[in-house]
Amino acid sequence: MNKLLKRLIGRLPLFLFLIALQFAAIIFIIANFSAGNGYYLTIMTAFGFVVVFYIVSRDDHPAYKIPWIIVVLAAPVFGVPFYIIFGPRGGGRKFAREMARYQEHYEREMRTTLPHPKPEILEQLRQVSPHLARQADYITTISSGRVWNHTEVEFFALGELAFRQILKEIELAKRFVLLESFIIEEGEMWGTLLDLLVKKVHEGVVVRLMYDDMGSIPTLPAGYERKIRSLGIIVVAFNRVRPHLNSRLNYRDHRKIIVIDGDVGFTGGINFADEYINRKIRFGHWKDTTVMLKGDAVWDLTLLFLQQWMFTTNEDLDLTEFIPKKKFLTDGYIQPFGDSPLDGDNVAENAYIQIINHAKRYVWITTPYLIIDTQMATSLIIAAQSGVDVRIITPHYPDKWYVHPVSRSNYMQLLLAGVRVYEYTPGFIHAKMFVSDDEVSIVGTTNMDFRSFYLHFECGVAFYHSTVVRAVRDDIERTLQVCTEISQADEESLPVHKRLGRNVLKLFAPLM
Repeated sequence: MNKLLKRLIGRLPLFLFLIALQFAAIIFIIANFSAGNGYYLTIMTAFGFVVVFYIVSRDDHPAYKIPWIIVVLAAPVFGVPFYIIFGPRGGGRKFAREMARYQEHYEREMRTTLPHPKPEILEQLRQVSPHLARQADYITTISSGRVWNHTEVEFFALGELAFRQILKEIELAKRFVLLESFIIEEGEMWGTLLDLLVKKVHEGVVVRLMYDDMGSIPTLPAGYERKIRSLGIIVVAFNRVRPHLNSRLNYRDHRKIIVIDGDVGFTGGINFADEYINRKIRFGHWKDTTVMLKGDAVWDLTLLFLQQWMFTTNEDLDLTEFIPKKKFLTDGYIQPFGDSPLDGDNVAENAYIQIINHAKRYVWITTPYLIIDTQMATSLIIAAQSGVDVRIITPHYPDKWYVHPVSRSNYMQLLLAGVRVYEYTPGFIHAKMFVSDDEVSIVGTTNMDFRSFYLHFECGVAFYHSTVVRAVRDDIERTLQVCTEISQADEESLPVHKRLGRNVLKLFAPLM
């Protein structure tokens, strides 16, 4: 009863109520104004064509433009005002300008005056594999993520295994712990971690915690920052939610980063909530993955965290305090990278596409959502039609009822081309992994959907000729054994109304 009461009077219900109130007010004003003004429809229809020309001229993805064009032309009275509020991806320009300022500092100071890999590392990769070096060049050029050696790596196939190691590494912390997460929810996982963090604070370790305010609004009570701050942890909520209609609400920090003393780093799919370690069952068994880095490459994970932190807090930090101190052996070529919705470059999606386009034997993928644009679909289809073994694993049990049908709406075009599609029968697979030809793999936070590709801050790690590549392949191979393969016959047997519903949702997926 207490939990239900908290949910009813918490931040999320209040936020949704205020947003709904603003929607209702806008609709009421428009409806009443148009009812008393016979020229309003004519004016808005004409203005709608102007808006459509504006939409077409923008450098946005066609999949994002088309739903807005339909909305504006079909119902200009309401479509035009709502596009002005939510449509332009450049919305929240102050937010974008502020982030650009920190990005400039990030490039000038963080990347040039502090540790950076030796140029010969990339040249060594170029000698081993020219096409992988081209991929690395692209990621470096667009995101400034560098290729490192002197880094040990370990792959964890389940969230509970990763969490166990995270606790061990934090227990050993001497200087600082950095944590960045999309979701925090009170429960066994977060409670255990929080107790350990408080213990480390008492030992003199500096702990900085950053979480996405929108991502955690359903799971954390009001004033939670004050509680954490009272425990001695330095904490901030990224892009704090304010209950007024604006496109800034779309920009979410979906990254998951943990850095201990600058020498150990983690990233992957897990948030700090009990379902990620299967202490709470919501959608069957939760399958998630994480990678641990030890050594030089951790520095780029640290910089990704510090960029977001300084932007959010305006704290001026001495970056030399976060430099790695220990040396480790080399396990392949390691390239951490970040992706921002404010720079116009879809780093993660293009890195995925490069893997697909260069695949010679196979490319295997796991993703919780399969909401893809034309470029991604074309790459997958051409690879399969060229004889590459393309396999994709998605969940069988959805975590969002309106997203799962959109994922399934993409099955048929892929199946017809020879792509093999599987659903994770035991439950929900949240892991975001690519692996190809026993040469390259990416593990990170980026889903194969429009939000991750275009609207979220994301991160990942590319592994070239590393043991992680084989570990990811073996994990997917084991996972396939408990999956159900989807056939063309399965899709063709669907009732017409289900196909129609899927396609309608698919059309408006970029706006969800």
